[in-house]
Amino acid sequence: MRKGLVYGTLAYGLWGLFPFFFKQLQHVPSLQVVLHRMVWSLVFVLLVLAVLRRWAWLGDVRRRPRLLAVFAASSALLACNWLTYIWAVNNGHVLDASLGYFILPLVNVALGFLFLHERPRPAQWLAFGTAAAGVLWLALLTGHVPWIALGLALSFGFYGLIRKLAPLGALEGMSLETLLLAPVAAAALLWGQHSGTLPAQDAHTWLLFALSGPVTAVPLLLFSAGARRIPLSTMGVLQYITPTILLFLGTLLYDEPFSGPRMIGFALIWTALLLYSADSWRHHTRPVGT
Repeated sequence: MRKGLVYGTLAYGLWGLFPFFFKQLQHVPSLQVVLHRMVWSLVFVLLVLAVLRRWAWLGDVRRRPRLLAVFAASSALLACNWLTYIWAVNNGHVLDASLGYFILPLVNVALGFLFLHERPRPAQWLAFGTAAAGVLWLALLTGHVPWIALGLALSFGFYGLIRKLAPLGALEGMSLETLLLAPVAAAALLWGQHSGTLPAQDAHTWLLFALSGPVTAVPLLLFSAGARRIPLSTMGVLQYITPTILLFLGTLLYDEPFSGPRMIGFALIWTALLLYSADSWRHHTRPVGT
């Protein structure tokens, strides 16, 4: 149990600290960063697979074209999530990224209702409605829908839905996703370099590109290790570490505006999360038969 808490806390903490890393690539077009992230993530997971000698699953995948189609969809969603996140961080929208991951648990409730025939409890419906009011308030405040936050929440929500139904573990699933993404990314990088569409980079930037592989994979592997050791309800509470760190980074370090009206929208969403968390905690700790 204690190891699980450590692994889960490290995973969500590292995800929250991602802006420190990707801000160093602020001078690089976001698409180029994402393409390198795909390629170097594959390099890293292949090294991990080689060390663990875990290759048997590839034979099963080759015999199941439907599984490949499922992971092609999850790969596309992951690519959209990465691109949206990196663009947001490097263009002064860390708070919007924070909002997206605060909304994510409630998006998961909605997707469970729509696709898995799960029946939200009354308190969960109340939480969902309160969060929707917060999003509507932010839309009215800014004059447009908070597309960055919703894009992050929806892309990762649908990604999580597919991964929940797909019969591969975290390492194997990520390996297959990067196997599908990396060839396309490598071809795009080669074309961009040849055509001059993507700018050339110095040695320090190339080092950061290479580091994006382990930076991407290590938190996911820690998350997987933690999720196997502690209850889902505990992981549900830990997941708020990521957007909370992003909120503090956006306001205190990157000086993004967080005025009274915007704070009201966040407050509504925080209220929704408190309702959702309290209901989940009460449901999971209720004695059997009550």
